Amino acid sequence: QIQLAESGGGLVQPGESLRLSCVASGLSSDTYTMAWFRQAPGKEREFVAALFRSASNKYYSDSVKGRFSISRDNARNTVALQMNSLKPEDTAVYYCAVGRPILSSMRGKEAYGWWGQGTQVTVSS
Repeated sequence: QIQLAESGGGLVQPGESLRLSCVASGLSSDTYTMAWFRQAPGKEREFVAALFRSASNKYYSDSVKGRFSISRDNARNTVALQMNSLKPEDTAVYYCAVGRPILSSMRGKEAYGWWGQGTQVTVSS
């Protein structure tokens, strides 16, 4: 049974940084895709970033490209999301997800079978 636990959320001012971490227990191999999604109040859960099957294949949404960076430590089954130059529109609950999507479906939340409980990120002055 795969279980995910996020940490690192909080309240920051615009322009500041945060680092989210997700520990995955029960993963039997490194062939899973690990991803981050976020959901703002009244909005659909949206794709943020993913490591497709291996740490070398990184994908980002256009809204965070150049500001966020996803990384993975296979030895610790941990995926991190470094968020720089945060904006108020980045405010959301951030979720870690694990799955085995094909490349064309990687940005869809339906492709992931395991989710963390979420961590709140608030960007406000």
